Amino acid sequence: MRTILQRLVRANDGWAKPFGEFNHRWLTAVFRPIRPVKDLLNGTWLGHPLHPALTDIPIGAFVVALVLDLVGQPQGAFWALVVGQVAFLASVVSGLADYTDTDGSARTRATIHGTLMVVAGVLTALSIATRDGGAASGGVSTALLLVAIGVMVASAYIGGEVVYSLGNMVSRHAFRGAGSKWIALDTGDVTDLAALPEAEPRPMRAGINDLVVVRIGDTIHALHAVCAHAGGPLAKGTVTSDGCLECPWHGARYRLADGALRRGPSVYDQPAYEVRAAEGGGYEVRRAAS
Repeated sequence: MRTILQRLVRANDGWAKPFGEFNHRWLTAVFRPIRPVKDLLNGTWLGHPLHPALTDIPIGAFVVALVLDLVGQPQGAFWALVVGQVAFLASVVSGLADYTDTDGSARTRATIHGTLMVVAGVLTALSIATRDGGAASGGVSTALLLVAIGVMVASAYIGGEVVYSLGNMVSRHAFRGAGSKWIALDTGDVTDLAALPEAEPRPMRAGINDLVVVRIGDTIHALHAVCAHAGGPLAKGTVTSDGCLECPWHGARYRLADGALRRGPSVYDQPAYEVRAAEGGGYEVRRAAS
C-alpha cells in the first residue's frame, strides 16, 4: 500500500514542482515585509509549529458536521461547518507562512498537500452555501462534505510525508541530549581564540559536533553549526547588531550568548556551548544547559 501511495504522489511532481516555485516567489514577496506577522504564523512565540496545531480544529469540526448530518441535526451541522471553515482559513494562512521557507522535495510535496486542501476548502464552502443557513442538509450538502473530508485525508497523508519523511519544520537537534563532559575543541589553524576577527563566524569541531565560534569583545561564543530550522550552515551566517547569528538560508536568528531563538522561521532554540581553555593547552567545550 505504501509503495502505491508514494507512486501516486510522485506522479504529480511534474506540475507540482513548477507550481511550487511560482507560489514560493509570490509568497516570499508577501511575507518578507511582514516578518513579525510571519513569525507569529510560524509559531516562533509558541515554541512549536503553529500550522499542525491549528489543522486539528477544522478537521474535527468537519467530522462533527458530518456526524450531525447523518443523525438529522441540520442546524448543528451548519454551525460546525462554519466553525470549521473559519479555522480552516486560519490553518491555510499559517501553512503558507511555513511553505515560504520550504525547499526542494519538501516544497513539491507541500504544493500537492496545499492544493488538495484548497480543493477540500472549496467543497466545504459549497456545502455551507447549499444548506440555506442550516434549514436544510443531506443530499448534495452532505455529499460535498463527505468528498471534502476524503480529500483532506489524502492531503493530510502527504502533509505527514512532508514532516515525517522529509523533516520539514522538525528540530534538527531533537535527539541531542545536554552534554555533561568537556570535549576538546578542534580549532583548526587557530591557536588563540582571542585573536579571532570580531563578529566573524568560524567553523570548528568538537567530537562529532560541528560548531560555529564567534568572538564578541572578550567573549567567545559557540553554537551548533547546523540551524535547528532546516539544517542551514550557521558558520556561513552573519552576526547582527543585536548579538545574534543569522542563518544564511531562511534568516532565523539565534542569540549568541545562549542560542535562544530571536527570530523565525525556526521555532526552536539553537544548542549553545560553553568554551574554556584546557589545562594542557588548547580549548574545550561543553554543551550549555538549555
